[in-house]
Amino acid sequence: MNTTSLSQTRTIDDRTPLRAPLLFALVVLLGFGLLYCLAGTALGRLAFPWQATGSLALQDGKARGSTLVAQPFADARYFQPRPSAANYDPMAAAGSNLARTNPDLRKRMAETAIAVAERDGIAVSEVPAELITQSGGGLDPHLSPRAAQVQVARVAKARGLSAADVDAMVVAHTLPRQFGLLGEPRVNVLELNLALDARR
Repeated sequence: MNTTSLSQTRTIDDRTPLRAPLLFALVVLLGFGLLYCLAGTALGRLAFPWQATGSLALQDGKARGSTLVAQPFADARYFQPRPSAANYDPMAAAGSNLARTNPDLRKRMAETAIAVAERDGIAVSEVPAELITQSGGGLDPHLSPRAAQVQVARVAKARGLSAADVDAMVVAHTLPRQFGLLGEPRVNVLELNLALDARR
């Protein structure tokens, strides 16, 4: 065998052991990296079509937001959600990360309490804590029934409805504890506001 043939043989022999690992890597990449994800996504869409598409709240056939993500409402006719350290931006979800003893946090909470009290016509001492504190993710879509009820008078006046009618809407949209045990009763702010809009 001449030198050229020996060199070609070694090159072929050196590459042969790489075929199996490369083939395995390709199978893993396509099988688990692509096909598995596609199958999981398809199964989720089939089993939970509403949740898999973002739990979107629709009004007149148009998406008005996700029931899982809080959003601000500027008009007095709407219930307001909790404050957000992320400015209600899902791409920047975060809390304030300020300690309870932080002077800046205490100042912001005091200012927010005064603003909420003026907005809803109640005493500062009656402002529920969740209307002045930010949730850990900054996107909590729920309020306690109490935090919704302190806003009833303002919303009713702005919409020209009776406080009793608006309060009944809050009660109708109050979700119980999950499975009767987990969490606390809560009101989804977006769903409540859309129900009020649909009432007209």
